[in-house]
Amino acid sequence: MGKFNKNGSKEVPELNTSSLPDLIFSILFFFMMVTSMREVTLKVEFNTPKGTEIEKLEKKSLITYVYVGKPTKEFRSKMGVATRIQLNDDFAEVDAIGEYIYQEREAMPERDKPFMRVSMKIDEDTQMGIVTDIKMALREAWALNIVYSGGKRQ
Repeated sequence: MGKFNKNGSKEVPELNTSSLPDLIFSILFFFMMVTSMREVTLKVEFNTPKGTEIEKLEKKSLITYVYVGKPTKEFRSKMGVATRIQLNDDFAEVDAIGEYIYQEREAMPERDKPFMRVSMKIDEDTQMGIVTDIKMALREAWALNIVYSGGKRQ
């Protein structure tokens, strides 16, 4: 049988922290991979129309968004309650759409430019005249692949 020494000092062993930086960087890398940052701050409210033939778009890096709707509550004092167009983070007029499409197209890699699509997220109460003006501006900018965003009818 072994002998136990009761008079020995009872010290707590040191904690080995040499692998702690590896663990922290692994967790940081995980969060960087699964987190997506919002690219555009919405300044217009829109309730997309509902439909039955809805398809999900696959490659979202090829999509350029045009938002149309009434300004949010924080912008109503400056912009009023009339329907507005939002391109990226700014309000714009129909005349600015051509330049916006040109800049978005130039920011794309050369191989992806023919596959560029414009997604129009439009409030269901928007007048068709505004939509027609936007479509004409897109046509003049040679943005001919237009997608209308909507939700599923339940």
